[in-house]
Amino acid sequence: MRISTSAAALAVGGSLALAGLIAPAAQAVGADQECRSLGVANLYGEFIEGDDAHTPDAEGAVAVGGNADFTGGFSVGQELTAAEVDALPGKNALVVAGRIAGHNTQVMKGNGVYGGKADDAVVQAHQGSITQGASPIDFKAEFATLRAASTALAAAPQTGGATVQAEGAKLTFTGGDAKYNSFTVDAGKLQGAKEVYVKVPTGAVTVINVTGTSYDMAAAGTTGFFLWDEGKASFVLDDKLQSAAGGAIRAKLLWNLPTATKVVKNSAAAWAGTVLAPNAAFDLGSGGPVNGSVIAASLTGKGGAETHHYPFTGCLPAVVPTPSVPATPTGTPTVPPVVPSGTPSTPGTTAQPSGTPSGPAGGKPNGKPTGSVSPSASASASTSAPAAVVSASPSPSTNTGGGLAHTGSGPVLSLAIGGAVVLAAGGGIVVATRRRKAAKG
Repeated sequence: MRISTSAAALAVGGSLALAGLIAPAAQAVGADQECRSLGVANLYGEFIEGDDAHTPDAEGAVAVGGNADFTGGFSVGQELTAAEVDALPGKNALVVAGRIAGHNTQVMKGNGVYGGKADDAVVQAHQGSITQGASPIDFKAEFATLRAASTALAAAPQTGGATVQAEGAKLTFTGGDAKYNSFTVDAGKLQGAKEVYVKVPTGAVTVINVTGTSYDMAAAGTTGFFLWDEGKASFVLDDKLQSAAGGAIRAKLLWNLPTATKVVKNSAAAWAGTVLAPNAAFDLGSGGPVNGSVIAASLTGKGGAETHHYPFTGCLPAVVPTPSVPATPTGTPTVPPVVPSGTPSTPGTTAQPSGTPSGPAGGKPNGKPTGSVSPSASASASTSAPAAVVSASPSPSTNTGGGLAHTGSGPVLSLAIGGAVVLAAGGGIVVATRRRKAAKG
């Protein structure tokens, strides 16, 4: 079929304009840049839709869509960098949409905001302020997106060549792709492993999709996660003081449990990587950390259970839209900043998680999410393999003025502008072609 000169010119013009749009987008997700594929949740070490109740601390930021019970003492955000604090909505390292309880809650870096009654809580900010007001995070919208992302990731087939091999009580995940490795394992099979091994190239994103409605790490007494270190040519037991490739493997390791309604961590083990379980009640147990973030419907723990600040930095292969965060709070704080009695203690510097406060024990965690956790929220998720990432724009913009971060609808706006550019460029070439023909005539 013969194509007219005008049509060909329009096609070429459109292609050139699209190339100009795609190149910067592809460059934006280079290996040297963080990709916040999980939206606002990427900024928080605990991102909980409902209630959060545990001690003694979270080294990263904490966002709770329900009520928080930190009775017994709790510290937040000791390991956050200044840039990470600036990127948080309103620089809030602690967000509690509902009530907060606890006589010794310390926000080590950044601000704190709670929406409901303080229940005689004492909340101190060492490098910021504490206010009562509306949540800067739309938890309902964020979790709708997270459920869609979780479902889409699980729907993708396992990466070619990837294997999941059980040898007695040892379970090994092996993948050779330099960029992305996806595994699928039944919760029962994972639950039967006393030791879990992950062997993937350094720098690769790893997603382990766990099927089933519940996963109890304590059932088989899982005691360790071993990650492959290419430099040492051996597996390294992941913990606070050591990790394979200096932590590069666990930073891009995501455990995805889209259908789980209950997840239990063994108190005797450190769980390496970030856990995405948007429909689950997550039990931290009474000891041993999660060396990554926890994204769940609710969270409970006691004793020495905690989360360590090792945020997920991998770029996921699905383009997941990020809900907007309001530019300003939807309400005015009804009370002035909390001015607690006493002098804040100086953060510790030992190998143990610093900033851990002491306080009276007691309190009964609720653990029940206040919002809906029905999987139906992910009905719009794609059931096909995730598409390639073409933009890192879902990440919240850095905020240096103390206002709320805004993720907005940048990708949609860019697409609209891109379409206009394509048409304009193509049309310009068509006009030029016609003028040359007229001049020759």
